[in-house]
Amino acid sequence: MTNQQKIAVVTGAGSGLGRALALELVQRNVKVIGFGRRQDTLQGTAQKGGEGFVPMVVDVSDYNAVNAAFDQIEISQGPVDILINNAAVYPQLDILEETAQSLMQTVNINLGGTIACSRAALTGMVKRGHGRIIDVASFADIAPIPTSAAYSISKGAQRIFSRALHADLADRFPNIVLSTWLPGMLATDMGLGNGLDPKTAAKWGASLALLTDRSLNGVVFERDTEMLPHLSFKRRMVNRLLGKRAKPRRLTP
Repeated sequence: MTNQQKIAVVTGAGSGLGRALALELVQRNVKVIGFGRRQDTLQGTAQKGGEGFVPMVVDVSDYNAVNAAFDQIEISQGPVDILINNAAVYPQLDILEETAQSLMQTVNINLGGTIACSRAALTGMVKRGHGRIIDVASFADIAPIPTSAAYSISKGAQRIFSRALHADLADRFPNIVLSTWLPGMLATDMGLGNGLDPKTAAKWGASLALLTDRSLNGVVFERDTEMLPHLSFKRRMVNRLLGKRAKPRRLTP
């Protein structure tokens, strides 16, 4: 590993988008530590990622395990530059099939994993004064479909956490850049058969993760395009009179 090589943690790296993100980052000379709950699926990623990918069996809903993993990474690999909170489950159960326990298990992974990994990564990032965190999010909470209660609740709360994290840190640590990314419907086990190839989405996600400009702090991207913040009617009129027109940024593959 060269001194210039960045170190990234990608959660849910054993399959789907997580695997694609990990492999795309490896191709861009990033050392990737991939978290996952199953050794066999992580090994599948490792076979394709070679020496650039380090598998770690970590259940992101186990907060002690997450903290121990980040401590181990700091010792064995070096400081974590990038965290991509990608791990999620989508059990697709009707609310009458769910129990309070099963629903909260989903929340503990989708939301709790994001919180645990972010907090663990921030320990080192705050000391160094810089870092990059990407939360892989969803619009599932806006119009939940049947059998999606646990997923919709957890992913909606994840986006709230992202905004809260930005509110707490942006002024004091502007070089710890936090962004939210919505990759869209993908052709994965959790997505749609006719969805977007996760390898295509991963190119956008990797590009976003490697951008560290302060202006990306708190910014949301959908697929490859920046989502501009909502402006009041008055502000839109003023901008029109002044000839100001915001142009969303695009991610290059």
